[in-house]
Amino acid sequence: MNSVLESKAFSISSFIKNKNYNFNKDQILEYLPNKYIEEAVKTISSWDTYKPTPLVELNKLSDYLNIDKIYYKDEGFRFHLKSFKALGGAFAVDKIIKETKTNTVATATAGNHGRSVAWGAQRLGVNCKIFISEFVSEERASAMRSLGAEVIRVKGNYDASLKECLKKSKENNWEIVQDVSWENYMEVPKYIMAGYSIMIKEIIEDLKDQKISHVFLQAGVGGMAAAAIAGFAKFSKEIPRFIIVEPEDAKCVLESIKNSKPTSIDIKKESILGGMSCGDVSTVAWEILKNSANHCLSISDEGISSTVALLSNKVFSENKIIAGECGVPGIISLISLMKEKEKINEVGIDENSKILLIGCEGLTDQKMYDQLLNSGLEKIKDV
Repeated sequence: MNSVLESKAFSISSFIKNKNYNFNKDQILEYLPNKYIEEAVKTISSWDTYKPTPLVELNKLSDYLNIDKIYYKDEGFRFHLKSFKALGGAFAVDKIIKETKTNTVATATAGNHGRSVAWGAQRLGVNCKIFISEFVSEERASAMRSLGAEVIRVKGNYDASLKECLKKSKENNWEIVQDVSWENYMEVPKYIMAGYSIMIKEIIEDLKDQKISHVFLQAGVGGMAAAAIAGFAKFSKEIPRFIIVEPEDAKCVLESIKNSKPTSIDIKKESILGGMSCGDVSTVAWEILKNSANHCLSISDEGISSTVALLSNKVFSENKIIAGECGVPGIISLISLMKEKEKINEVGIDENSKILLIGCEGLTDQKMYDQLLNSGLEKIKDV
């Protein structure tokens, strides 16, 4: 394991400390209202197939890094959609249908959010229009079609698919179920984030008296990261340090934190981390992240395939873990940080730390997973 983890594939591209950090629990639960979180918990936990996802100890990795505990929340078991996004989109659809009585919902997606919206629409018998970019795999498109959605592919990246979704929805009077917020579109992203926060409730209940010291949170538009922070504000007495993780070519949260204002990124190169390759932070997420994230960092795609393979081969844990590409950035970031003494001292991780990582997706794209696994197995063959 040493030869693989010491390679340049496991390294930090950018790293900053948030100079505006000022955690305010009441303010967070004002931006993501307590009543939405409670409603999401009540609604989602009532669904027939609901059950908490596993919290796995990466005990072999914690021994290697000399850290007390490393926990991995495995969202690969979330309903049949195998992603944390199953929680948010489907809950938002449920709430919107009850409020508007619409017969058509629409969204733009890199994959997992769209599947959740499609599943939510299918559950309630309404139409669903999904807009995807040219970079979204056909397997993910087919998965959404299998849930009854009409999938519209748009030339360009995620931002282009979102613009087309907004245009067509306005023309046809469809209800948009988007995990990104903008002016006069704030409530639906809050519904989606409220659904995500259930993960933290499950984690805290699993841990009982154990206290988490650090949480690594992947960010695309920032919805999951902000929702997780709100989950700690709602369900935990102890507030850990939060480290935001992004692709090096789409670090919109990091740049926004650095500039103390929302900052757009012109994405020149698409990351393998498609669900995280976003140029703008969500307005709602920003209101939480701007004062609640302790640090932000970015990573390249280089360590993704190796990490997928190491998890599958039980190198980090007693368990075989099937992780999609967006499930592994927290692991890569932790390993990479531990090589840099100055940074790790600043973050405050030591032998007594208890780390939480979010394995936000499992096997959501068989072709992509097989490619990453086979590439990774070649890289780690001597481990």
